Amino acid sequence: MIKTVIIEDEKPAARKIERMLSLFPELEVVASIESVEDGVKWFSENEHPQLIFSDIVLGDGLSFDIFEKVPTKGFIIYTTAFDQYTLKAFKLNSIDYLLKPILEEDLSGAIEKFKSFLPSGNPVTSQEIKQLIKKDKTTLSRVLVKIGYNLKIVQTSEISCFFSENKIVYLQTEDRTYPSDFTLDELEDVLDEKKFFRANRQFIISSDYIKNIHTSPNYKVELDFQPQEEITVSRDRVKDFKDWLVG
Repeated sequence: MIKTVIIEDEKPAARKIERMLSLFPELEVVASIESVEDGVKWFSENEHPQLIFSDIVLGDGLSFDIFEKVPTKGFIIYTTAFDQYTLKAFKLNSIDYLLKPILEEDLSGAIEKFKSFLPSGNPVTSQEIKQLIKKDKTTLSRVLVKIGYNLKIVQTSEISCFFSENKIVYLQTEDRTYPSDFTLDELEDVLDEKKFFRANRQFIISSDYIKNIHTSPNYKVELDFQPQEEITVSRDRVKDFKDWLVG
């Protein structure tokens, strides 16, 4: 049997996941944890499971805090309403990232992926997990931003570009600009590379918002967002940009 733990602070959601996991007789749920505090205590006192299903935002913090305090060799499948944390999830033994509401076919696919990582002889190292994940990475489809004391979900399809200014990275929609918690380097790892391109050190642009392309005297790209602005593609990125446009 594959020992499995659920980390979820909403009891109905925890019960739903457990019901869905009951369809897989090879899995044995040995614990259901509701908070960071309980998680740290449980993982400090018990043998770690092979598989963990974990929500990210808990009542007393992020589930990442559990595994930063008590590192685990178990495989983690994150279940959450937001994909804001994709990059950090993949740094902590995550093999998949399921957005709520969880579909049975997505859950089944994640479990099959987990099984493919099970060692047949020698244990799989964290570095090997990261390399396997890179081949099948999840791309960011929406971003959670703060507006005062409120939160707003912005779909990446609404974003014309990300840009860095005064050490803060902003995302630009047709309506307004929002600050984000990412760096441009992190965004390069999680954005859909078919849709987004790192034009220079300051900008990542979306192909959906390019209006005109001028190739002289400098290689420039005009994006359709307010305020209207011209963005210059770095000289060393021009060839990659041309390949990206037709890719």
